[in-house]
Amino acid sequence: MPNDIEIARQCQLKPIAKIAGALGIKEADIEPYGHFKAKLPLSLIDAQRAAKSKLILVTAISPTPAGEGKTTMSIGLAQGLNRIGKQTTVVLREPSLGPVFGIKGGATGGGWSQVLPMEDINLHFTGDFAAIEKAHNLLAALVDNNMQSKKRSLGIDPRTVVWKRVFDMNDRALRNIVIGLGGTGNGIPRETGFDITAASEIMAILCLCTSLSDLKTRLGNIFIGFTRERKPVYARDLKANGAMAALMKDAIKPNLVQTIEGTPAIIHGGPFANIAQGTNSVLATKMGMTLSDYVVTEAGFGSDLGAEKFFDIKCAGAGLSPDGMVMVATIRALKYHGGADLKTLTEPNVEAVVRGLVNLEKHLENTKLFNVPAVVAINRFTTDTDEEIEAVRERCESLGFQAVIADVWADGGGGAEDLANAVISAIESEPGEFRPLYDWNQPVTEKIEKICQNIYGAASVDYSARAKKDLRIIKKLELENLPICMAKTQKSLSDDPSKIGRPVGFEITVREIEIAAGAGFLIPITGDMMRMPGLPSAPSSENIDIDQNGEISGLF
Repeated sequence: MPNDIEIARQCQLKPIAKIAGALGIKEADIEPYGHFKAKLPLSLIDAQRAAKSKLILVTAISPTPAGEGKTTMSIGLAQGLNRIGKQTTVVLREPSLGPVFGIKGGATGGGWSQVLPMEDINLHFTGDFAAIEKAHNLLAALVDNNMQSKKRSLGIDPRTVVWKRVFDMNDRALRNIVIGLGGTGNGIPRETGFDITAASEIMAILCLCTSLSDLKTRLGNIFIGFTRERKPVYARDLKANGAMAALMKDAIKPNLVQTIEGTPAIIHGGPFANIAQGTNSVLATKMGMTLSDYVVTEAGFGSDLGAEKFFDIKCAGAGLSPDGMVMVATIRALKYHGGADLKTLTEPNVEAVVRGLVNLEKHLENTKLFNVPAVVAINRFTTDTDEEIEAVRERCESLGFQAVIADVWADGGGGAEDLANAVISAIESEPGEFRPLYDWNQPVTEKIEKICQNIYGAASVDYSARAKKDLRIIKKLELENLPICMAKTQKSLSDDPSKIGRPVGFEITVREIEIAAGAGFLIPITGDMMRMPGLPSAPSSENIDIDQNGEISGLF
């Protein structure tokens, strides 16, 4: 059986102008990046047209380390909707090089449900990540330059600087570093570190801004630290936001590509969902909704992370009202949550599936909190048995949810037609009126506890001394009305990755709260979460190669 990259190479890509034409975009209105990629100008977005489009979110249960195929399912569903006569665009995030070279490999779907050209998208694409990285590190350089300056110093206290640098690669050696060594001419020595680019606040800003002027304003609102007189310092105080926005003048524009079946795909932004908001840009979503009747989008990891943030941060902030939801479940993940060893997930084990269904139950309960109709998509693998699938169907039916098999890896849009019909039926027969989980104006601790208790199922929340200090700083800065972007492990509903299934009676510990004033949210950090991942012992990069003809192999 061919692998993903071999399947992708079998496809005859359409010129990007043809894909744009299918959306009603004139060739003169796109900005081509070669033959098969293009930037879309923001002037194409039309709020009135977007309001008539239907928005469908694809989320999942708590995943295994390899993920459960949300991107593949999103692409397959969009193709399936087009096959049943619903004009649809899929809107996705851009891959980070961290996972591409790390444990998960590429993030462009799989099999016959991929976005193309997959090599370009997985590697440098149109340079958006590079622009974010440069803008972020420009601000870091300006901070250290200002502390070194004698004439124009703002009096920044180096002990209070919270702005790190970023790098789009998993590299644990950069988490904690000391800079400014080598004498007085090399800056002020201080402890700092690197985050991965997907965790940059500028990535979050790109994905939440609504225009170039809004981007510039948000960049200016980035909180840096305090002066020695305890006055807050923002990026605008360094006159940094204009140059940063200039670096991102092209990155702000969504990218147009295509799926294997020629379905239009808009790809833009790439924040992780365990340490950031986990959704593509507001601009990309509104672009897709302007240009098509249906938009399929995804949010990272399980409903406890990406979906919650999609609803409470992105939708609540941008005035989006999602119409339907797909919950992706795999037999292998249910076995994992039923206590089966990772090495045995391909072996038949109905008992483990039944035990693991408690995890799916909790994620389905979460959909009801937002009042959005949901359908379960069973992402079928060749090792799944009929008995295992039937156990899932029966439990979903008893809970009032339809479960549909979707074989989108092997059959592309054809494998998602049943799912597409089920989603349309749910949207039309059970229209819900979306409601966020909390009001942004509620106290910070109340918002955190609402997420932890209602979404995760925690019994209580504990705050470290550092987190309590951060709460006082947030109050001083008058940022208490910002939404919450939890940093939590994706492996468990709790903050302990070893607690699989549906843990109960546990306590969530918030050890610190980062301030993302430019993005417009607060980041409570729980457990052992880090914003710079490390590489596994056998990284995916070992399988990636290029031959003398420029053909890349090993991407998946």
